[in-house]
Amino acid sequence: MRHLVLSLLVVLCAGCAGVGVTPGAGDGSDAATTATACLGNTALPPVLAGRLRPVDDPALLAQALGEPMAGKLCQGQVYQVREDARVRVYRAWNSTNPGSELGQWWAAQEPAGKVAQYRRDYEICYQWSPLDRLTHCVLAAGVRVVVGTGQSARCSEYLTYPVSAAQQIFIEDAGAVVTDCETFD
Repeated sequence: MRHLVLSLLVVLCAGCAGVGVTPGAGDGSDAATTATACLGNTALPPVLAGRLRPVDDPALLAQALGEPMAGKLCQGQVYQVREDARVRVYRAWNSTNPGSELGQWWAAQEPAGKVAQYRRDYEICYQWSPLDRLTHCVLAAGVRVVVGTGQSARCSEYLTYPVSAAQQIFIEDAGAVVTDCETFD
């Protein structure tokens, strides 16, 4: 019965934004497939409001969205930095991989608190980065980015992160579109 209700829910919500099928633990049980809705929204947080304007760019949005348990964004909206705006973005990264400093995933606010909570909020598996450095930069005017909430991520058979309401910023080629960067340990 539970499987039937779940199947109906997935079929009924197939056209709903942010609804997908999340792989389970792979044990073959009915619990292995569950409907998961995205949390939060793509409205700009106060720190970005008035500095970005929504634009239509399906190709960029598609790059930022991920399948359940694969990370990336669960939902998103493409925005363009206004010509007169100064938008500061933040990235925690892996100092043993200097090429990761200007990666694709950023935040609108400076990280604060425990690393474990930051990992949960932004679905960052420990295998991807020890998060031992922080860089903040300014986005160039006219740049297009995707703002959205996090998709679930499976780090290992023992650790998964669910979808998150915390907003992330996807920047396709950060190295080419950020300036005034500062890096901290």
